[in-house]
Amino acid sequence: MTAFAALYAVHLLAALVWVGGMFFAWMVLRPAAVAALEAPQRLKLWAEVFRRFFTWVWGAVVLLPVSGMGMLHMHFSGLEGAPRYVQIMMGLYIAMLALFLRIQALLLPELRRAIDAGDWPAGGNVLGRIRRVVGFNLLIGLLLVVVTALRPTL
Repeated sequence: MTAFAALYAVHLLAALVWVGGMFFAWMVLRPAAVAALEAPQRLKLWAEVFRRFFTWVWGAVVLLPVSGMGMLHMHFSGLEGAPRYVQIMMGLYIAMLALFLRIQALLLPELRRAIDAGDWPAGGNVLGRIRRVVGFNLLIGLLLVVVTALRPTL
């Protein structure tokens, strides 16, 4: 395996963990939790899910730019030689990172405070806001996959 192939594999795996995790949470876990759990249990479940999933997202947040920059320098000799699709991917990563940091730094502490206080309506409100941000981030992640798939034409 070449160094480029190893970096590419790490890059793909990190993206799959992040985008795939959001897809699973949005399309499978959320509807199941709504159907099976009352608000207090559902909010506690989500707090735990976010804690565990975001550990993996932090890994992706670090590995994606490291592996991406490594591939960029190996394949295109730096930013100057990078094609448009690479620049689009970098911009979409920054947008996804900003949304993730919004959840991590602002919304999750608010959710934890509501859970600790037993304020289930406030917790539900925060969870709804997190859901919308994750949904938007998922759309950006799926767009990033499309950009990657269409890269020869961009």
